[in-house]
Amino acid sequence: MKAVVMAGGFGTRIQPLTHSRPKPMLPIVNLPMMEHTMRRLVQIGIEEFIVLLYFKPDVIKAHFGDGSALGMKITYVLPDDDYGTAGAVKLAQEHIGSDNFVIVSGDLVTDFDFQEIFDYHASKGSKLTITLTSVDNPLEFGVVIADENGRIEKFLEKPSWGEVFSDTINTGIYVIEPEILDYIPHRENFDFAKDLFPLLMREGIELTAGYAEGYWRDVGNPDSYREVYEDIMAGRIEMLLPPAQKRYPDGTLYSHRAYDLDPSVEIVGTVVLGSNVTVGRGAKLVNTVIGDDVRIGENGKLRNCVLWEHIEIGRNALMDGCVVCNDNRIGRNFSAKAGMVLAEGCEIGQLVTIEKDVTIWPNKVIEDASIVSSSVILGSRYKNSIFENGMVVGKSNVELSCEMATKLAEAFGAQLPVGSTVLMARDYHKGSRMLKRAFVGGLLSAGVNVVDYNGIPSAVLRCNLSSSDDYVAGVHFRQNIDDPTSTVITFYNHEAMRINSDVAKKVEKAFFKETFRRVDFSQIGQIIESDHDREYALYRSNIEDILTAHFFKCVDCRVAVDMMHGMAYEIFPDILNDMGVDNIIFNAYADEKRLANIKTLVKRSNEDMSAVVRAMQLDAGFMLYPYGQRLDLVTDDGRVLSRQEALHVVLSLLDREAAAGGEKKRVFLPTWAADIIFFEHLAIERGKYANFKAEELRRYDLIATGEGNFAFTEFATHRDSMFATLKILEMMIEQDVKLSELLAGLPEFYYHTTQVPCSQALKGKMMRMFLEDARGKKASTVDGVKIWLGEHEWILMIPDQYSDRLNLYIQAPTRERGEAILQAYSDKIAAWSKAR
Repeated sequence: MKAVVMAGGFGTRIQPLTHSRPKPMLPIVNLPMMEHTMRRLVQIGIEEFIVLLYFKPDVIKAHFGDGSALGMKITYVLPDDDYGTAGAVKLAQEHIGSDNFVIVSGDLVTDFDFQEIFDYHASKGSKLTITLTSVDNPLEFGVVIADENGRIEKFLEKPSWGEVFSDTINTGIYVIEPEILDYIPHRENFDFAKDLFPLLMREGIELTAGYAEGYWRDVGNPDSYREVYEDIMAGRIEMLLPPAQKRYPDGTLYSHRAYDLDPSVEIVGTVVLGSNVTVGRGAKLVNTVIGDDVRIGENGKLRNCVLWEHIEIGRNALMDGCVVCNDNRIGRNFSAKAGMVLAEGCEIGQLVTIEKDVTIWPNKVIEDASIVSSSVILGSRYKNSIFENGMVVGKSNVELSCEMATKLAEAFGAQLPVGSTVLMARDYHKGSRMLKRAFVGGLLSAGVNVVDYNGIPSAVLRCNLSSSDDYVAGVHFRQNIDDPTSTVITFYNHEAMRINSDVAKKVEKAFFKETFRRVDFSQIGQIIESDHDREYALYRSNIEDILTAHFFKCVDCRVAVDMMHGMAYEIFPDILNDMGVDNIIFNAYADEKRLANIKTLVKRSNEDMSAVVRAMQLDAGFMLYPYGQRLDLVTDDGRVLSRQEALHVVLSLLDREAAAGGEKKRVFLPTWAADIIFFEHLAIERGKYANFKAEELRRYDLIATGEGNFAFTEFATHRDSMFATLKILEMMIEQDVKLSELLAGLPEFYYHTTQVPCSQALKGKMMRMFLEDARGKKASTVDGVKIWLGEHEWILMIPDQYSDRLNLYIQAPTRERGEAILQAYSDKIAAWSKAR
């Protein structure tokens, strides 16, 4: 028998615990929730697991790998869309095979006897057995009625109390014969309870109810997560614990290795310690579970607490009933009452008091002696900043609520003249629409007019913004491409550049001090609606004027373009046709579900574009990422270029164009861009791309980030994948060269980027250690710390401004040498992190 583990949920109701990890990976006694269930199945002989992924799949893959370390063989299935519970299992049909199988949810905690469940299924000769159990509150689950023979008669999904007809609910544990999968349509949204079970009953297939005795809990919110630990400590569930290492007068210490704690430390009830835990003298731990790499200061008193990994708590802490996530730093004399949830990456000062039932969201900084009496959600950083490089990023309808959007607009509007006009636009995501509407109200109250473009590509908004003196700023709302649960609000100045740090700080100051400007009723701003015709016409004519002036002629050039469900689909196909480009267009329609799983979309687009370009012998392929900035290139022989390869191919084209014109062209690249290739006709400057003015950027012919973003300044100083596509095609035609030929002419070398976890508290230390390591070597501190180890080999370390990680960039003449550099500095970083 094989087991199918459902591990794809977003975990929205249990935020912020799921901020950076999927719900099945939340730790229960220092092991991921889903691992406990999988280990139980291994104990009764199941070795093959099929894990269905969706949200943050890499976290699960990184932990389990192929499963061999746990005596399992794991196959991962990543759906490219939301196909519902049954539809997702259908995608795994080829891996399931011809034997019966069990389906379990990755986000439940249970000590059911699975062997008993399987034996019951076999004794009934059932095609599908649904495991049932009784609960006190059935409102959140599917209620099930079965007759005395175990035949299911009726279902009701998530009833109200007025509809409840039983306390017996569907646990989401099913034993299924393989032929049942034939009733599930392929690649359609299909749910077990809503669709498959009623269909099977209509077809006359009996569904069997199997009652299970024991503990079962769906961990749906932070309270239920905390209650699981209460049940473990009370002995209500048989849970896998480390071996008992030491018994104390009032309790037992469990850990995988023996700890020699100071005699003054008290252990009461059940206490579990992970690896590398330090407990200070005089500490008292009561019914508490502590993860790896945690330091508890002297005289700390922790009762009924759950601590994840990489946490430091100062002396004299007093904590009761708290959940503390990973990578937190807590100062001395800290006090937290029952119910506190401290999400990851926070810096808590000394003498801070947290009142009862307070949730503090990720990456907050709480100043010394603060008394926090309500949840800290608004704003992404209490002390660092709200803005990230001219953008505000946050969880939709949580961190970025309508209240937050309105206050942010009032703070922004207070920096603009009364009666001025701002352009606003969004993508088609419903979260973007909601927040933009709330934002509009805040601007109007500050006496600022709004030209509302509604849904339009940001490149078009920026083009219109920079082309007119009538507008003082622009604001664009879009779904975060890397995290579909978040929204990105981007602020532009009158030159269509992102607002600089000075402006951002002024807005933040007004936001936190609530120094808003609420104008007289006669000065309230007005909304001017737009139908897009004028905006699209201006954008199209600007592109066509430039390229036509170059005598752009696309004779017998044939390309494929993947719009990737971005809003550019509304205009770019028309521009291609107007310019006479023979094109094949993919994914030119709105699809929120596809954008919610960008990795799968990119993978499929890469495969499709490569196959089509190669099979149809096209000249090139272009993949325009959603929101109109990043551009991926596909060569005429079907190779999807890496971002560095694409950059060097574009530089080669520009170098040829400059040579043909007898001139030198100026290029600006970031410090991390590879520099091993010399271009004779290009003057390349490398530096930090931040706080530029449009006038400064116009000194360059091309500004590129090395991440698939190209700004050709003859059109605009901002990145625009639509114009970049046509410009690259124009240079290919003028120079009569294929992308594959350009690629073949480039030398091979090693270039690699990676990220290394690093807490906020350690970033300064890492900068210092890198600088010390750079002594006696050629080095640069323009952006991070760059150390040359040879003529063409270097490593660059830039601490990520907003995430707990270090960004590493490595260049070397050969792969062997590059990997040696990476390994050497990875070892150094690990050693520096542990050093006191």
